[in-house]
Amino acid sequence: MNWLGKARSAVTALAVAGLAVAGTPSSWSAPAATSWPGGSAVATADGSNVFGTNLSGLSYQSASVVWAVQNGPSKVYRLVPNGSLWKPDPSGGKTLRYGNGQGVPDAEGIVVSPDGLVVSTERDDDDGDTSLLKVLRFDPTSTASTLTATREWDLTSDLPDVGSNDGLEAISWIPDSFLTSHGFRDERTGAAYSAGSYPGHGTGLYFVGLEDNGTVYAYAFNQTSNSYTRVASFTSGFSTVMDLEFDPGTGHLWAVCDNSCSGQSTTLDLNAQGKFAVTATYSRPSGMANLNNEGFAIAPASTCSGGRRTVLWADDGNTSKHALRSGTLNC
Repeated sequence: MNWLGKARSAVTALAVAGLAVAGTPSSWSAPAATSWPGGSAVATADGSNVFGTNLSGLSYQSASVVWAVQNGPSKVYRLVPNGSLWKPDPSGGKTLRYGNGQGVPDAEGIVVSPDGLVVSTERDDDDGDTSLLKVLRFDPTSTASTLTATREWDLTSDLPDVGSNDGLEAISWIPDSFLTSHGFRDERTGAAYSAGSYPGHGTGLYFVGLEDNGTVYAYAFNQTSNSYTRVASFTSGFSTVMDLEFDPGTGHLWAVCDNSCSGQSTTLDLNAQGKFAVTATYSRPSGMANLNNEGFAIAPASTCSGGRRTVLWADDGNTSKHALRSGTLNC
């Protein structure tokens, strides 16, 4: 989200307060939240003004590598430790392009999966007034300074019509092994999800979050073509969603809202009907201001120390010249 999103955040904030706002679901109200399930302290996790504004999605590749995506300029960063902070590796960030080598993808969400770096986008900034809901795949091993998408899936016709700044803000990936063992239901077939029903989709499903309505959509993306199939959809627990993060250690799918929802998060788990449903709602840590956080990532379970592990947030507003903040989550 860029500066246009600030206006939308203000509108959503009115909805949180219970005021009727045109275009906002009037029946929605902020869910009751409990305290953040980790430490209350939050610290800056980057140097001063390293990224500027518009840093959005985050995803851990390992304990020592985090990927971050920025929508303006359209770039991806491979982050490595710098003492207690994180910094871009020597490449300094790579420019993103569509599969034809053109355009400026408004990149908002990112996830590292066995398929590569997969990015959710809202539009082509070369045509900033038109919504273009594409998911793009990139090769994380490329040494080029500009990355061209190796595959792209255009979801625009499959999703609700939304404004050019209200699109695919969030993305995560969940392995088939988890989904099948926990009884995930395929809404297309009306039966238990079977990975074999979607040949060529890889080893898991992608879950994208639409900012406009807070809904999460699960897709099987064919990895050898631009085809896809929607498998399910469900609410994130918010009227708008900024990031999604699957934690294999706990089985929770986290949905994160920004300052328009006071920085709350929800966890979603598969229920007896095989559908993801909200199981908890959490306030932001008390030590963190109400920031425009659009990215969230949880360190691998192997990093747990003293009963806690690190989490990271990306602040689109670069508040006080810092875009990254770190905290802790109970293991």
